[in-house]
Amino acid sequence: MLGPYGMSREASGTAWQPDSSPVLATMFHAGDWMGMAQGNATLVHSDQGGPRGDQQNFVESMAMVMANRPIGDHGRLGLRGMLSLDPLMGRRGYPLLFAVGETADGVNKLVDRQHPHDLFMELAVSYSHDLGDGRAAFLYAGLPGEPALGPPTFMHRLSGLDNPEAPLGHHWFDSTHITWGVMTAGFSTRTWKIEASAFKGREPDEKRWDIETPRLDSWSVRAFWNPTANLSLQASTGFLKSPEQLHPDENEQRTTASATWNKPLGPGANWATTVAWSRKDLQPGPVLNAWLAESLIRWNDRHTVYARAERNDQGELFREDNPLHHDIFTVNKVSLGYQLEVPVTRDVRLAFGGLASAYAYPRALKPFYGDDGLKSFMVYTRVNFGNRSLR
Repeated sequence: MLGPYGMSREASGTAWQPDSSPVLATMFHAGDWMGMAQGNATLVHSDQGGPRGDQQNFVESMAMVMANRPIGDHGRLGLRGMLSLDPLMGRRGYPLLFAVGETADGVNKLVDRQHPHDLFMELAVSYSHDLGDGRAAFLYAGLPGEPALGPPTFMHRLSGLDNPEAPLGHHWFDSTHITWGVMTAGFSTRTWKIEASAFKGREPDEKRWDIETPRLDSWSVRAFWNPTANLSLQASTGFLKSPEQLHPDENEQRTTASATWNKPLGPGANWATTVAWSRKDLQPGPVLNAWLAESLIRWNDRHTVYARAERNDQGELFREDNPLHHDIFTVNKVSLGYQLEVPVTRDVRLAFGGLASAYAYPRALKPFYGDDGLKSFMVYTRVNFGNRSLR
């Protein structure tokens, strides 16, 4: 959609991934239009242990359609739409230890819970122009959309695709993947790309069903380099104006770097890994860092094992009435999961899986979270739509 290269390179928004990545979607054609569709719905039971943990059954979901067609001799028009019924799980989302960000009621921040996504996750249009010799220029606009900041969004990264948990570093790496107003311009060659965005810095509010007023008050720049078919490197920085509804006078400079590696392992098998770092410089406020490493290996087109390791500087675990409110705590988390996928038709598959997570954190948090170690697990059943065969 955005340049003269294979569609396997394109990930969420305008992000890149390795060219060897499989395209896990159902393709379709209608006249000059070429498109693909994919989606899933996952019934999850989450058990988050310790004094601040909780149990909950919920459904998370996503459906995406993309289509493009040629315009003239060198142009290409693209359309992207992505929806979610996550708002049905309620404004408080689902329990997830040490997760912070956004609000359920416009007054209190969600702590130890992951917020639901909005109904409209992406409604975007793009135009790319082939400049010859593998070069292209493009424009992308979304309401909502995803600016050029950070690695591909966690729900689209192959290395974390089947993990039902959002990363603890979601608000470090990809909280801007639903941005109510974004415009991006970029230039690419056969192996590298540079792009810049103007977008709305404020994160989505607690009203998950509506369309919010767009605004272009923030900026970002990002570079990708794909030196081989199996590797994609990314670096980006951006200024977010007043991203937090509950801290309207606080701005943020966010800087990220990531490497994604993908290796096809033969029929029905693939191995994907992402390593990423992000830094949030709050203005005014502290500097917070987050690290992430995740990997997923799939074989026989049915079995998947995935793992994620995180290290986050958390500064919002307590409300204003707690003496620890301003303290920064470094939290470590390791998760390991397994999934069995069973084909129903060519385009529909059932999946059954589970994961467990262990944590390590400072002694000052133990009166609130209990002893560190294994503390949470999830079990789930998922329906996937889209051709996920790697053959």
